[in-house]
Amino acid sequence: MTEPADNEYRHAEIEKKWQEQWEASGLYQSDIDPARPKYYALTMLPYPSGDLHIGHWYAIGPPDAQARFMRMRGFNVLFPMGFDAFGLPAENAAIKRGIHPSVWTYANIERMRGQLRTMGAMFDWRREMVSADPEYYRWTQWLFLQLYKAGLVYRKFAPVDWCPSCNTTLAREQVWGDDRHCERCETPVERRELNQWFFQVTKYADELLDFSEIDWPQRVKTLQANWIGRSTGAYIKFGVENGEPIEVFTTRPDTLWGVTFMVVAPEHPLARTAAETSDTVRDYLEQSGRHTDIERQAADREKNGVPSGRYAINPANGERIPIWIADYVLMSYGTGAVMGVPAHDERDFAFAKKYDLAMRVVIEPEDGKPVVNPPAEASTGYGTMIDSGPLTGTSADEARDKTIAYLASQDAGRPGVQYRLRDWLVSRQRYWGTPIPILFCEKCGIVPVPESELPVRLPEDVEWLPTGESPLKLHPT
Repeated sequence: MTEPADNEYRHAEIEKKWQEQWEASGLYQSDIDPARPKYYALTMLPYPSGDLHIGHWYAIGPPDAQARFMRMRGFNVLFPMGFDAFGLPAENAAIKRGIHPSVWTYANIERMRGQLRTMGAMFDWRREMVSADPEYYRWTQWLFLQLYKAGLVYRKFAPVDWCPSCNTTLAREQVWGDDRHCERCETPVERRELNQWFFQVTKYADELLDFSEIDWPQRVKTLQANWIGRSTGAYIKFGVENGEPIEVFTTRPDTLWGVTFMVVAPEHPLARTAAETSDTVRDYLEQSGRHTDIERQAADREKNGVPSGRYAINPANGERIPIWIADYVLMSYGTGAVMGVPAHDERDFAFAKKYDLAMRVVIEPEDGKPVVNPPAEASTGYGTMIDSGPLTGTSADEARDKTIAYLASQDAGRPGVQYRLRDWLVSRQRYWGTPIPILFCEKCGIVPVPESELPVRLPEDVEWLPTGESPLKLHPT
């Protein structure tokens, strides 16, 4: 090794010197100063996996440059750092290494904290946040309680991935392969309905579509609008023979007279009832439970289903139509049931053709092409209503509103709005995470923990089993 040239940048020596001086002088400490305008800078807090990589600096570098720029302009800049320290990897490490998740987590934090300091970013380390610290997650719990009081938190049954061998819910990262098996024991994963906590994000769907005070690129606005997926249409009530009525949502109520069947999701109550008396339905529900919602909705996936043995009544014409069960319908979207209009919907057409279900054209195309029954393909455009009872002859620009008004007069429907956006499921059947501050009392039911008693702490004397079961399940308290 030769001695470095005089003009060579000795990074280890020079950066260490100046970082020590910045630390000693408190250069980046953010103290209250009413005389200066405030600026809050925040970047993503890293997960304490044990080592930083270039992706961390990719996320931290630009905010650091912006924070420095604002400081040079005279702003009192607060730029904190910390660690998003809860999550599944810590539990897996606990099982694999036989140690408590906190031991693994805080050892990694200590290592990564030192690595972050060598970057020389203008973090105020007095403001460090670690989401696994009780003094931090007490505020997570406090926020949960405020949302609960405001009616923005609720519980309902929702599907989760479940390993029947390990007897535990699984995160997406623990489900492997096209056959969706458990990473630990390779048992096929099932979908089970468990009572889950949700944040009511959908209450703000329309507000999230208001970009009037946001300076976003058009591409980002379009992405957000598509994510929220606002659709206007109608909720229509179908009677069910010897059962409760089923409501569907549709953006094409004008095609109601062309409904020849109905499809419900495998998670729908009617499907579960049908499974009690049909081995075919029971087997289909078990099979569909091994597929994710994304797989079930894939455009190139062949649609399949089974008859439920039940029948609905079309409120427009009183016609008796079969109810099918198919996993391309999701319980989490709409009402978990759709009306089948094969002559005017491509997905319904493919399903009806496969299972030889009836088709009926009720919209005469605007291009004047002759109507053929049954059709050779689905006609999804708008036109004049035909064979549609009292609304026959209604033009395309009036069809939807007139159909909704007609349904309302028959007490069979109402106008409605549907969103692709879903409420946020926040429950986890795991140990290493923020405890939800709710008590379940046999006498009083659901009881929020008083704010004065926060934080609700995780028990530390827990036993980790190689099966991966949550230690909370076996904890005596």
